[in-house]
Amino acid sequence: MIDKGRQNLLGVYVNAIDYEAAVAKIVDAAKNRRPLGVSALAVHGVMTGVTDDEQRHRLNSLELVVPDGQPVRWGLNLLHKTELADRVYGPNLMLETCRAAEKHGLSMYLLGGTDELLADLTGNLQQQFPGLHIARARASKFRTLSVKEKQELIDDINDSGASIACVGLGCPRQEIWAYEFKDQINMPVLAVGAAFNFHAGVLDQAPSALQRYGLEWLYRLIKEPGRLWRRYVILNPYYLGLLGTQKLGLRRDRFDPDNTVVPATEIRYG
Repeated sequence: MIDKGRQNLLGVYVNAIDYEAAVAKIVDAAKNRRPLGVSALAVHGVMTGVTDDEQRHRLNSLELVVPDGQPVRWGLNLLHKTELADRVYGPNLMLETCRAAEKHGLSMYLLGGTDELLADLTGNLQQQFPGLHIARARASKFRTLSVKEKQELIDDINDSGASIACVGLGCPRQEIWAYEFKDQINMPVLAVGAAFNFHAGVLDQAPSALQRYGLEWLYRLIKEPGRLWRRYVILNPYYLGLLGTQKLGLRRDRFDPDNTVVPATEIRYG
């Protein structure tokens, strides 16, 4: 089990941790009904915090941010000599959490996607983990919620009997959701992004070789060039340039994790 704590990556706190330690934190919080905001960040997720002071505040307010992408793991190893041998890939973290939930009798709440996607996701998860209890699955409204709708969602989660909430709203909406909801539902909130689509069988995951060498972004770019080209063609080189700047010790104020702006208003996604 590896847990070397939170590390400063371009001003965003990312935990230098492995699957075993991350799941242990989630299970402990679930058993003790303790809020725990969890996100798995690849380069795009980190850069949402780098380029937006309010989003950086949200990310740095989450208790557990794991290195989802290989370049994020490499960044931690380069800057902080963490010697992480593997990333903590969000879709795999979701499966490992389901495995632990089945073992410990903890139930899950799923939020995001469509009713059809959730039906496929629930069926696939219960086929893989027969003892896993899905307390409730709720589709996204694909818009900002009203104050009344937000409270209804909070009540629905709390009344469901769930111990862990998994949220698949896409980055950065799911991280915003985790930041705004986690303290009102008193359980771990996992922002797992594309994991819903992968495990429902809607999207194909990149071949393991591409994942291992940090080229998953290329596979996804080929699959969805119109939607993703800006994310990867612009943000990836920017990330590498900033990584070099931090490594050289330049512009230290630019990478100060406390240099954030508290969000002025809520954004009630759901």
